[in-house]
Amino acid sequence: MKNPKPKEWSSDKWSKGYIADYKPFMFVDGEGVRCSIYVSGCLFACEGCFNKAIQNFNYGTPFTQELEDKIFQDLSHKSVQGLTLLGGEPFLNTEVCLRLVDRFRSEFGETKDIWSWSGYTFEELLLETEDKLELLSKIDILVDGRFELTRRDLTLQFRGSSNQRIIDVKKSLEKNETIIWEKCLDKERYND
Repeated sequence: MKNPKPKEWSSDKWSKGYIADYKPFMFVDGEGVRCSIYVSGCLFACEGCFNKAIQNFNYGTPFTQELEDKIFQDLSHKSVQGLTLLGGEPFLNTEVCLRLVDRFRSEFGETKDIWSWSGYTFEELLLETEDKLELLSKIDILVDGRFELTRRDLTLQFRGSSNQRIIDVKKSLEKNETIIWEKCLDKERYND
């Protein structure tokens, strides 16, 4: 597993704008029914990563307007609660993710929510590049931290290892401290 220094990895250097997968109407990538986009490329290289193939920035297919329109057609269903950004590493694919997030907010405002998974911790993202900070500021929930095989726990809600947290981003930015999502069912099981 790699641990970058602040601003060491930039999206414009690494991202190829590729998408590994798109899965509409999912129930496992956050609360409620979600449309999940898996971006290609990740540098963290966590041992035991369940998406190892999509660590490659050239994996998958280029993100297209056709796919974007399909995603928003699916998101418009009343039953869909929101959009989920996964990977790969969304914060190393900010061009694609910001394009989606900006359109999402334009079309849905705050009526639906945005979740993202990241190998970065919330605190690391606060020290990052402007594009990463912009993306962070526009999402609602962040599941943060690198997957740690030695802390693997498949009984945890929406995460794979006990070091990872489910963070309410808006409240955390407002209060300038890390606030765990109020609907987290197993907050007491976080291990620092």
